[in-house]
Amino acid sequence: MALEAVLVVLGYLVLNLVVGLWAAARQRSGVEEYFLAGRRLSPLVLFFTMVATNFSAFFFLGFAGAGYRIGLSYYAMMALGTALVGSTFLFVGYPAWRLGRELGAVTPAELVGIRMQSTALRVLCAAVWLLFTVPYIAIQPIGAGYLLSQLTDNAVPYYAGAVLLSALVVGYVFLGGMRSVAWTDVLQGLLMIGVSFAALWFVAARWGGIEQANALLLSRDPSFFSAQGAGGFFTLPVWISYSLLWLLSVPMFPQMFVRFLAARNLEGLRLTAVLYPVVTAFLFLAPVLIGLWGHLELPPLGERESDQVLPMLLGKIAPEWFAALVGVGALAAFMSTMDSQLLVLSSLLTRDIYAVLRPRASLREQTWVGRILVVVLAIAGLAIAWAPPATLFAIATHAFSGFAALFPVVVCSLYARRPYPRSCIAAVIAGEGLLAGFYTGLVRPEWFGGFLPVVPVVGIAAAVMFVGMVIERRRVEQTA
Repeated sequence: MALEAVLVVLGYLVLNLVVGLWAAARQRSGVEEYFLAGRRLSPLVLFFTMVATNFSAFFFLGFAGAGYRIGLSYYAMMALGTALVGSTFLFVGYPAWRLGRELGAVTPAELVGIRMQSTALRVLCAAVWLLFTVPYIAIQPIGAGYLLSQLTDNAVPYYAGAVLLSALVVGYVFLGGMRSVAWTDVLQGLLMIGVSFAALWFVAARWGGIEQANALLLSRDPSFFSAQGAGGFFTLPVWISYSLLWLLSVPMFPQMFVRFLAARNLEGLRLTAVLYPVVTAFLFLAPVLIGLWGHLELPPLGERESDQVLPMLLGKIAPEWFAALVGVGALAAFMSTMDSQLLVLSSLLTRDIYAVLRPRASLREQTWVGRILVVVLAIAGLAIAWAPPATLFAIATHAFSGFAALFPVVVCSLYARRPYPRSCIAAVIAGEGLLAGFYTGLVRPEWFGGFLPVVPVVGIAAAVMFVGMVIERRRVEQTA
């Protein structure tokens, strides 16, 4: 790796650490300060931290890999689903912001538990968020390991790169909590946007521009430009499933939901709801097209190898300094998601498990437990990254389905006029139980007409909750 490339990567890592430490120095004491930045994130900072948090290794590597395997229709599906997500930022974010302040809730599980007056539901929801976020955390060091290995021609081995990224993220999260996470997200968000378009322009220039590159690939394999994608991947049920998946799952990401609680005012939520779909509609195009064009330059790649198509392509056609610059943008995506996931899972374990089991724990004690858990969770993510179980696309899709299953219960907790704890508990168990049935093979996917698990899972959870609410209401009326 050229000296210039080394300096680009190291320069970014140092700058990111400096910003994180600067923000940490401004931190005050207290649990709300550590986990929510004192509920004072300004509108602009909120927008960038929402964008950066949701653009992970899945965005840079997973999108490129999906573009390589499926084609341009993957971009169309992601752009549509993300445009719809903006509406849920208002539908979920408004009442979450108001109730979070009113009830003093620090985590999404805490808010649900208080509103539904159920400690059991609170712990159950926290467990679900933990179960599906820990594997998603692993996507970030996996992506960093792939990237650094490709950029350095394996001078930095895969797992060494994963450990390096995790150690840096743990450092500033441990010290600065949400304040460090949010301000580093501003840096990382700006970098991701700039680097994504720079990479698109550079790669397209190799074949004379975007139109010429697409025309060349179209002449070789038109299926990459079909509505269904290569291999007929996007049937109508799959299109509908993925559109619902993003709509229902993104606001349920605990690292996204907690930002509703951390916003200074509603103006930040309005700004994010408007700008988020606009930015992503442009931004998502870059990695998908670059992955698609990998067919023009690289030998055939296997399913898991395709997640590395972006760094492999840049390593072959770009100067080392430019490949390193794009690599820095990808590292920004990894870090901006991993830091948020570590922090929110730490808060879930601290507030919804530790503090429930030890109700006399002081706020200072909870803060330090949270810091220690940041380290423990990072180690757990690295353990999964030691032997990645599937493609980034598969890992993310499984995690998203688990989050989406909580949507009916969270909406009930935000809007219901009275608590329905038993109905909510039954809905969580039914939804996540059906999802477990899909994963274990007890429930066959073909039973649901080609739809992804998210559709029947959310449908069953919502139906169980509705029936349970009717029963609970009648019992209350009969005893009144």
